[in-house]
Amino acid sequence: MNRLLKMFLFAFVALLIVSCGGNDSTVTTGTNRSVQYFPNMYESVGYETYQEADIFPGNVEAQKPVDGSVSRGWLPYDYEDNNDGYASAKANLKNPLPYTEANLETGAALYNIYCAICHGTKGDGQGHLVKTEKILGVPSYDAREITQGSIYHVMYYGINYMGSYASQTSIKERWQIAHHVDALTRDLKKQPRMEFVTEEKVVDHLPDSDNHSEGHDSDQIALENESTTEGH
Repeated sequence: MNRLLKMFLFAFVALLIVSCGGNDSTVTTGTNRSVQYFPNMYESVGYETYQEADIFPGNVEAQKPVDGSVSRGWLPYDYEDNNDGYASAKANLKNPLPYTEANLETGAALYNIYCAICHGTKGDGQGHLVKTEKILGVPSYDAREITQGSIYHVMYYGINYMGSYASQTSIKERWQIAHHVDALTRDLKKQPRMEFVTEEKVVDHLPDSDNHSEGHDSDQIALENESTTEGH
């Protein structure tokens, strides 16, 4: 029995020595880097961005969008970021969002988040940053002629020291804010506010979000002409 045990131990030790590298032809998982566990984790089945591939024009995977295509949920904006674009938006751009109590209330809440810090809760240019002299020269809304079109344009692009709010707000939210700014302007000028539209006239078709990219398309003009709120 002792002899059999000694033979077993000898065989086990010999096998252990060989498995630990005694034989140069032995390949262990610690040294064999040619074996991949789940190769798809290392080698993508799909094409990588900017990968060279002769199947694509120019031998590059990254291609420009098809001409005329737009991102889902985005509406092109047809006014340039310059003085002529501002003047055109001021004269021609109309608010397509119905003037309802709900839209005005939402616009007031958004205004207090993004605008009141500089323009003041009443639109008189006396926001907290102005009162503490962090910034100066913010005009009151009644100090110049503005329209909802120019209000939207300024929120979209920014003007002077005011930056763009297109990344923080959607199309619908900017028009809601424009309604509230118009109401504040009328208050400052001692003019009556617009009348709320009746429920059966309410048409709200604007997307709740967009990607705020710049672009041009006649669809925006058609959208603007659908407004039922101006002139009340």
